[in-house]
Amino acid sequence: MNLAQRVKATTLNAVKSVIAENLVKTYDKGAVKALNGLSLDVEEGTVLGVLGPNGAGKTTTVRILATLLTPDSGHATVAGIDVIKNPDQVREVIGLSGQYAAVDETLTGWDNLVMFSRLYHLSPSASKKRAEELLEQFSLTDAAKRPIRTYSGGMRRRLDLAASLIVRPKILFLDEPTTGLDPRGRQEMWGVIDSLVKDGTTLLLTTQYLEEADQLADDIAVIDHGTVIARGTSDQLKRQVGGERLEIVVESQDLKTATEIVERVSGGKALVEESARQVSAPVTTGSKALIEAARSLDDAGIHPLDIGLKRPSLDDVFIALTGHAAEDKKEEEVVDPRARKRKKK
Repeated sequence: MNLAQRVKATTLNAVKSVIAENLVKTYDKGAVKALNGLSLDVEEGTVLGVLGPNGAGKTTTVRILATLLTPDSGHATVAGIDVIKNPDQVREVIGLSGQYAAVDETLTGWDNLVMFSRLYHLSPSASKKRAEELLEQFSLTDAAKRPIRTYSGGMRRRLDLAASLIVRPKILFLDEPTTGLDPRGRQEMWGVIDSLVKDGTTLLLTTQYLEEADQLADDIAVIDHGTVIARGTSDQLKRQVGGERLEIVVESQDLKTATEIVERVSGGKALVEESARQVSAPVTTGSKALIEAARSLDDAGIHPLDIGLKRPSLDDVFIALTGHAAEDKKEEEVVDPRARKRKKK
């Protein structure tokens, strides 16, 4: 069997840890349609990034898959278990970390993890052992005996994620795990998430951060208005927008000549941004177009302030697919399964 055949066989035999088919969910007696026939799946041991703006349906999708909401119609399974018919069985194999840290700020990090462990029916000794393991895994040992109210935002999110891993779930749902974190906190969370994936955890990650999806996800599903509008790897999605763009920045008096050069090199209409003194156009010949443009500018006596080729980013993809940028706002809060268990006590 050659490489192509092995790849095809692997794809065909891939186990789907999460499957959602034609999910529909409405609110206000049908006036608001949160999900409109959404379908997606996640292969075992991979990360699916669910990318969408505020109100696209990301959180509603997670809540249904985590058995916190019932869809109006459609079907979903997690680890082969029907989320509607057997929700208790689903909760035994999943972990969930919502948009907000579901920890008790009056308790210490240690006390929180021990409490959650006991709620998961671990014995007192097993609860203490698991708390120690998780505090070390998430670099929180030094802060174990401090009240949560003294933790930074990044530390709280790490503790919340640690709590979702107490029972070593096969499948983990992370709903915008880095919302509200500073760049350093976000990088720390990315490192934690990456280590979980290396350990074999299947992960569904929702995010509004395009860079985050690019960094962490094996596959990306772009959703808008409650349905998946595109699916693929980061590179596959970027190719949907087109190839590279030739971009040149010149002095204002050189814009006209630079535009003529770019249009001749690209063979198409150039985009001129006068305020930025930038001329750009899509090209298909890559570095050849860049070299030709540079030579033509030199022949014309124009010294560009900046010149280069730009590959489309996920920002470009998102805007091209949805017609608008991803908004950095929060969706409705996810009710954490741990909170549900506390209420039952």
